[in-house]
Amino acid sequence: MSGTTVSSEQHKQKMQRRQEVQSKRLAEKTQEKGLIVVNTGNGKGKTTAALGMVIRSLGHGYNVAIVQFIKGAWEPAEKAVLEKWSDQLKFHAMGEGFTWDTQDRDRDIEMATAAWAKGLSYIIDPKYRLVLLDEVNIALKLGYLDVNTVIAGLKQKPADSHVILTGRGAPEELIAIADLATEMTLVKHPFREQGVKAQPGIEF
Repeated sequence: MSGTTVSSEQHKQKMQRRQEVQSKRLAEKTQEKGLIVVNTGNGKGKTTAALGMVIRSLGHGYNVAIVQFIKGAWEPAEKAVLEKWSDQLKFHAMGEGFTWDTQDRDRDIEMATAAWAKGLSYIIDPKYRLVLLDEVNIALKLGYLDVNTVIAGLKQKPADSHVILTGRGAPEELIAIADLATEMTLVKHPFREQGVKAQPGIEF
């Protein structure tokens, strides 16, 4: 039992005060703007969180574009599901796998550059409300793309469109210009601690 007992009436009054505060805060937030969103960190969930925003945007009837920088060789299940929205969604899996699989830096740079060009074509197009650049942060971290080039491209986006950039190791310069930045923290992972391999429905 808790040392503090709160009556039903006290709880109700407390929640009413909280509701008033929240309602006032919401009433004060009237601005709308397109956001630059960065999901980074060593924890799982960066792409998954971004896909949640993709699904919301599709549900609102918006046009969305996804460009994958690294995971393209996997042909993930997400692509198969999202193809059901093919009239609203453009999906480009342009990577050839992780860098330790390709083992060809020049080829990785070439593919990252092509993926960025494709992503930028959607970023500057006002038809697309949301653009997801999946694992682009890794390409930036490894020096396959220049962060200043990417930032300059992001500044060309329409005022009401959103861009999400995922992947571990996001550069500080990118985080600095982001409107929303989230770092996923790794606490436990079955791959490291239990030897559990990547599984369908969980990792891909």
